Amino acid sequence: MPTSPATKIAIVGAGRGGTALLELFHQIPSIEIVGIVDHDPLAPGLQRARELGAPVVDKLSTLIGDYQVNLIVDVTGDPAIERYIAEHKSAKADILSGPVSRLLWDLVQHETRLHTELFHAEKLAGIGSFAAGIAHDINNPLQLILGLAENLVDEQDPVVIREQTKDIIEAVKRTSAICQELTQYARRSSVRGDAIVCLNGQLDEALKIARYAASFHDIAVVKAYTPGAAVRGSPDELLHMFVNLITNAVHAMDQGGGTLTLSTSMTKDGAQVAIADTGCGIALDVKEQIFEPFFTTKESGKGTGLGLYNVNTIMGKMGGTIAVESEVDRGTTFTLSFPNHDPYEGDGAL
Repeated sequence: MPTSPATKIAIVGAGRGGTALLELFHQIPSIEIVGIVDHDPLAPGLQRARELGAPVVDKLSTLIGDYQVNLIVDVTGDPAIERYIAEHKSAKADILSGPVSRLLWDLVQHETRLHTELFHAEKLAGIGSFAAGIAHDINNPLQLILGLAENLVDEQDPVVIREQTKDIIEAVKRTSAICQELTQYARRSSVRGDAIVCLNGQLDEALKIARYAASFHDIAVVKAYTPGAAVRGSPDELLHMFVNLITNAVHAMDQGGGTLTLSTSMTKDGAQVAIADTGCGIALDVKEQIFEPFFTTKESGKGTGLGLYNVNTIMGKMGGTIAVESEVDRGTTFTLSFPNHDPYEGDGAL
C-alpha cells in the first residue's frame, strides 16, 4: 500500500502554545514541520525547534508563502497577524487560528499533563517493586549504627569512642545516599529540563537504581563505553529509560544468570546506546506489541506494562529510534539511536 504524503505544517508563534504544538507534531510521522517563526529571537519554541532539528524561519512572509505548506497554525492570538497570513499565504495552504488554534493547544496541554502523570506513576510503581532491595540496603547500615550505639553506652576509651563514631557517621552517609538516589529518581521531571547529558555516567547511575528492582546475582556486567558519548535531552527521562531497560534485561536473566552489556558509541549522525542481555529473549508473536501501553509478559502485579511505552515515547520526543533484536533463549538487544541536534543561528524576526 503506498504511503500517504506527509502533511506539511508551518507554526506561527513560538511561545508556550507554539512550543507545545511543536513537541506534538514532531512525534507524528505523518507530519512534517516546514518551519516555525516568531518576532522574538529568544522565544522558547525557536530554541526547542533547533534542538529537534526543525527549521527556524527568520521571516513570516517567507514561511507562509512557501508553496509546500499545507497548514499554517497561528498561535499568536494577534488579529493583525491572522489578517496578514490570510492575505499573503500560499493558495494551497489552510489556516488554523483563533479559537480553533486555542482549542488544539488546550488538547495538547491536556495530553501532556496526562502523559506526565502516567510517567510519574510508572516511576513510583517501579520504586514499589524496588522495596525489598531498598529495605536490604538501608537495613544493613541501620543495624551497624544500632550495634555501635549500644557499644558506646558503656565505652570509656576515647580512642574507641572516636573510631566507632566515625563508623556511625559513614553508615549514616551510606543510608542518606540511598535515600537521595531514590528521591532524585522519583521526583517529577521538569518540562524544560534539557541539557547535554553524559550517556556513560547516566548508564552507571541507572545501574545503581536498577539493583533495587532486580537481583544481579550471577550476572556479569560488561561496559563498552565510548569516552565523551553524550546527547541533548532531559537527564531524568534518560535515567528513567535506562533504568527500565536495564531492569528488564536483568529480569530476563533471572533463571540462570548471564551477561548484561552496556555500550555507547558516537557516529556522524548522533549517539547510540545498546543494552544487551543473554536472557530468555522475546517471542516473535509478541515483539510487535512490547511498546504498546499496558502490555506486559510479566505475572500479574509484577509489571505495569508502561515501561517500554514510556521509553518509546521519550525516544520519539527526542527524535530518536529504537531497534530491537531478540532470539528466544539467546537474549535481547535494545539499541537506542539519538540524532545530532546542532543549533544554528537565526534572528527569528517576523
